This record gives sequence, structure tokens and C-alpha cells, in this order.
Amino acid sequence: MTTLPPVIVTERLTLKASELSDFDDSVAMWSDPQVTRFVGGRPSTPEESWARLLRSRGLWPLLGFGYWAVRETATGRYVGEVGFADFHREITPSFFGQPEMGWVLASWSHGQGYGTEAVTAGLAWIDQTLAPPRVPCIIDSANVPSLALARKTGFSLVTETAYKDAPIMLLERKP
Repeated sequence: MTTLPPVIVTERLTLKASELSDFDDSVAMWSDPQVTRFVGGRPSTPEESWARLLRSRGLWPLLGFGYWAVRETATGRYVGEVGFADFHREITPSFFGQPEMGWVLASWSHGQGYGTEAVTAGLAWIDQTLAPPRVPCIIDSANVPSLALARKTGFSLVTETAYKDAPIMLLERKP
């Protein structure tokens, strides 16, 4: 299994393993109410951001996939986090054991195509490396920009359901 994520360089972005130096940028992103409005519904504490950073690194040696820290290649500016996980979510229908895709972008980067670029790169990697039969994702039903990104990158609606008592859309992408 892969112990660290590969470095992926796109036209404008670099996706690489989260590092200690990403922590302050991650805290800033996760404490932004605009970012967390549809992901948990409240800004995260530094402790919660620290746990995410540890989790993003720890997924790779356990599962062979995980999350990347995403930065602008030209400037080094923190764009966000994109990747895959199996969080063993208690959700119906279940997608236990499948690489669930997720993305969170710093608010300054919204609307610039960075999400499409990073998600497309992540999907290309998982298609080439693991070739899963499907890749699920969940999105808050009110998160119109994220739903548009999902559709743009090949995800389609499976069902409307709930996760932690909140309405969500379960989507999937089949290669």
C-alpha cells in the first residue's frame, strides 16, 4: 500500500501530503463560516483542524488512499483539501468500504475553477491506481456550488438521504 500520497501537479495546483506547515492554513480555512456552512454547519476549532490533518496523513498507509493538501503551484497559497476516505459513515444506503471523495476549498479560491482542477486530478489518480467500480460523495442539499462541481466532474445523484439528521445528497461517479 501507498504510505504517502503521490504529488500531483496540474496546470495551476500542487496536491501533496499534508505537512505540519499546512496546519495554520488549514485552521484558517476550517474556521471560516463561509467554508463550514455546509460542512458541519459551524467553524472548526484548531483542535478539530489538527485531528483532520492527522487523519489526512493517516488514511494513506491504512487504506492506500486519502487526502491531499492543495496549493497554488505558482504562489504556494493554500487552496484546500481534496481526496478520498472511508469514514465508516452510518448512512443509508451504505457505501462502506468505498473511496468516498470529498473536497473543501478556502473561500478566497471559490469560483476560480480550482475545485474542478483538483477533483479532476484526484479522480484521474484513483481511476489509474485503484480503479474502483464507483466513487461516492455526499453533499449538503443546499450547497449549490459543490453540487455543480460534482456534476461537472461526473458525479450523478443516487438518492436524497440524511446524515447526522441533516439532509444530504448521495452522489456517485462510475468510471
